[in-house]
Amino acid sequence: MRRERAIDIGIALGVFVLTVLMLAGGGVSSDDEARGLDLLGVALAAAASLPLLAWRRAPLAVFAAAASASIVLNALHYPPGPPIGPTVALFLVGFSGDRARTSGRLTAAVVAVFFVAHVTAAGYGRDSVLPVVPFLFGALVWGGAWVVGDRVRLRRDRIAALEERTRQAERETERERRLAAAEERTRIARDLHDSAGHAINVILVQAGAARLLAEKDPEASRAALGTIESLARETLTEIDGLVRALREDEDRVEAPIGLAALDGLVKRHRDAGLDVEVSITGTRRPLGPAVDQAAYRILQESLTNALRHGAGGAEVALAYRGDALEIGVTNPAHTDGQTAAGHGIVGMRERALLLGGTVVAQPSNGLFRISARLPYGGEEMR
Repeated sequence: MRRERAIDIGIALGVFVLTVLMLAGGGVSSDDEARGLDLLGVALAAAASLPLLAWRRAPLAVFAAAASASIVLNALHYPPGPPIGPTVALFLVGFSGDRARTSGRLTAAVVAVFFVAHVTAAGYGRDSVLPVVPFLFGALVWGGAWVVGDRVRLRRDRIAALEERTRQAERETERERRLAAAEERTRIARDLHDSAGHAINVILVQAGAARLLAEKDPEASRAALGTIESLARETLTEIDGLVRALREDEDRVEAPIGLAALDGLVKRHRDAGLDVEVSITGTRRPLGPAVDQAAYRILQESLTNALRHGAGGAEVALAYRGDALEIGVTNPAHTDGQTAAGHGIVGMRERALLLGGTVVAQPSNGLFRISARLPYGGEEMR
């Protein structure tokens, strides 16, 4: 606001000084009968320029005030010259877009009336002789001032619109980046939960076995403790990578675990006492990161459920079909064991759903079976 006020004061003072200098210098032509500069002339020069201070609030009214004072200057036979105040005011009318707030016809009518009055006053002050040249010159100057002001306004509006579109695009880009980051952090948090839950369950089983075998079979007890140590170290490394990826200053995300780590997953569960059999059918193919990781996590959660709630064994079946990877995990179930409503099952279904796949978990005839289907889709690595 201070900057705008300073600009308005500068415009008004500049127009006032130029008008006074023009009147003092005899105008643009030698007219011996022209009235010399006096106190009234200075007052009229001020009336034709100082209203410009209010052009932002009422540009058309400011033009009318400046033009009225200029008409009086011409009628009183002051030295002829271009009406600086009304011309600048008319430029500001076009620049402010006053036609958007009032009728365009009204603005044109007001300008036309004051122009005719201005020319008439100029003729009256000079023995009623119609000043043809000033008439044409005035029409050109006033019309040009209005058009130039309007074009400057349009250009300003275009630049402002372009800047707003740029800012909007930047906001949209930032919003999409934040959404993508939030989705990635959710995925990492889910992986962290799966990894930690799997490790804790295996460690729990192995610790129980080590305690029971400590006196009867020290060798088996030491093997169980070795499995706990190995799993804890591996899980700690994985969790450390996931936590680093969650930090704000971390740009890289650790490579996700996939089916390449299936052998290690099966070995850990076998060491924990789960008899795991694996069968693979179809032609193996490279999988996209999302499908590969989802398949591993589904198998991990399924084997953990079998270890915790099953009756000692599990059969894993992987089938590479034409358009999807099918996963089946079947294990004998205790009568009060596995259900299809646990958090692990919900997490598996969510992973599959994000990839357009499905997960079905149901008990049947003393068995508990988890069936998953993960479409290759755009994630398949050709």
